[in-house]
Amino acid sequence: MKKYCFGVDIGGTTVKIGLFDETGNVLDKWEIPTRTEEEGKNILPDIAKSLSGKLEEKQISREAVTGVGLGAPGPIDKNGIVHKAVNLGWGVFSIKDILEELCGLPVRAGNDANVAALGEMWKGGGQGYRNLVLVTLGTGVGGGVIVNGETLSGSIGAGGEIGHIHIQDGEEDICGCGNHGCLEQYASATGIVRLAKRRLKATDEESVLRGSEVSAKAVFDAVKAGDEVAIQIAEEFGEYLGKGLAAVATVVNPEAFVIGGGVSKAGEILFSFVEKNYKKYVFHGSRDAVFRLATLGNDAGIYGAAKLILK
Repeated sequence: MKKYCFGVDIGGTTVKIGLFDETGNVLDKWEIPTRTEEEGKNILPDIAKSLSGKLEEKQISREAVTGVGLGAPGPIDKNGIVHKAVNLGWGVFSIKDILEELCGLPVRAGNDANVAALGEMWKGGGQGYRNLVLVTLGTGVGGGVIVNGETLSGSIGAGGEIGHIHIQDGEEDICGCGNHGCLEQYASATGIVRLAKRRLKATDEESVLRGSEVSAKAVFDAVKAGDEVAIQIAEEFGEYLGKGLAAVATVVNPEAFVIGGGVSKAGEILFSFVEKNYKKYVFHGSRDAVFRLATLGNDAGIYGAAKLILK
């Protein structure tokens, strides 16, 4: 009998779902809304209903499905218990037990960033490496750590939160986590905008960034055009991120860093600012780690979730 599995990636707006065969080929993928009202009580029932609908549509029996892998924002431990997912409205409960009861299939769950890292290792920019760190540079800075082919989740699933490494003393702005001076306040898309606004205020130098809306994309487009102020902003960004990743490497000694998220669309020019600072600060045992761009985009989560099942 041919075997299948599902990969599910729960986001704040949509739930991405993929149907995979036993060799890891995605056969179908779709999205449903993430209903976060009423403390997210409808999210798992909606997923179970969608999975059942797909099995009926494809005429696949439950016996042919080896399981459902799932990634969600927030700490999720090895037993499938989520320890609060604030943007979903969730408290502490077992995702595994509830979804298994709802859909009648085995379930394995993990933090979304760790699961995405697994996806990039398996089918994306991290192929060929079993020790890597996925760094997602989006609204925040996310991280997923893979050690010897397994996700490093920690005691309650909060491992890999690299965006909240303290990187700068004296920061007055508050990070989304409630602390001050976190890496994501400087290396995320919003962090780059913060650096740009501060740099433009501190200098009178001409720049194409003046008089227009500043974004991370605008900064790196200006860098590519040789804008001196934009280059200074990118240098500062690279100093923060390179130093932060050097701290991560000293703990987990990766073979590779895989860079994803919206900021990574700038391409490999990012590496010219980050890699030299990484090498400047890192312990010599991790100096040879390579930098790669993520390739799966928004599908990294469903691939990694499927990989939780397809061991």
